[in-house]
Amino acid sequence: MNEFKVGQVVRSTAGRDKGQFMVVIEVVDDHFTTVSNGKLRKVSNPKRKKIKHLAKTNHIATDIRDKILNGKKITNAEIRKILESYHMPDGIGDENREEV
Repeated sequence: MNEFKVGQVVRSTAGRDKGQFMVVIEVVDDHFTTVSNGKLRKVSNPKRKKIKHLAKTNHIATDIRDKILNGKKITNAEIRKILESYHMPDGIGDENREEV
């Protein structure tokens, strides 16, 4: 059973997007999720990715999760803002994350 959650930040481990951080938009089934990074993979066209090609982080973007679960629209800018803290030193931007 997969343990990925909507809004969870993940890192791609295979494919052209290897090494990029993304946010889980939807858990399709036990083998697939859809992910977006707000740049190349927009919310309007998320990447369908096999779970075995993703590495979990222990963080969930709570703002994104709440909006998706409540049926509200999320923007690419919101996803980019969440993910930019993963490329900054010393955990700047940790206020938008929740430990899993």
